[in-house]
Amino acid sequence: MTEGAADTGRREQAKGERRSRIVRAARDLIRETGDTDLSMRMIAKRAGVSLTTPYNLFGSKRAVVLAVFEDERDFVVRFSRLRAANALDRIFDAHDLAMRYFIEDPDFYRTLWKALLNTQGQDSTGLATPERLERNRAAWRALLEAAQDEGLLDRALSSDLLERSLSSFANGTMLAWAMGAVTTAALGTNTALGYALALRGAATPAGSAILQARILRCQDRLTGH
Repeated sequence: MTEGAADTGRREQAKGERRSRIVRAARDLIRETGDTDLSMRMIAKRAGVSLTTPYNLFGSKRAVVLAVFEDERDFVVRFSRLRAANALDRIFDAHDLAMRYFIEDPDFYRTLWKALLNTQGQDSTGLATPERLERNRAAWRALLEAAQDEGLLDRALSSDLLERSLSSFANGTMLAWAMGAVTTAALGTNTALGYALALRGAATPAGSAILQARILRCQDRLTGH
């Protein structure tokens, strides 16, 4: 490695370390304050960097908060590691993985979810950038298409439309949770039940049997049986 390349590598490593410190500082401040509307001065002070550093590395306060969301919830990587007996079970394993974050740290994620729902930003997407949305949607479409390939969901139905239906239901449930209408304890089961009911309408006989068993389990949990 040349001296110039080594210098570049060290600079990139230092930049990455500063970035991590800033994201960590923002995450800690969100937990402490229950608010994503942080000042760059607060973030820089907590991270132990100059005020210009967050602007140089991220560009805006909103971008820092978005980085917290991205770092906490790298779904695509985690989805790729899931293993299950069949493709439908893998969908629900992915769902359980997503819900685990909210259930284990509800105050932090409720704050982030409210920020996600805030459409006051310049591009009217809050924290839900088109890039992040498409990346997550592609991961879910792949899960649905795997279930179609295994003969558990009807191939004639659009995986895109199925994903949109599941997403709409999940977003509604998350909104209800963020506003306090759904308890954290019931959040995962409520969403799983909705997924199972929606997917049963798209299922083959083999898939329907798997989904019916899951529906009954969800019902038992929610009714306390």
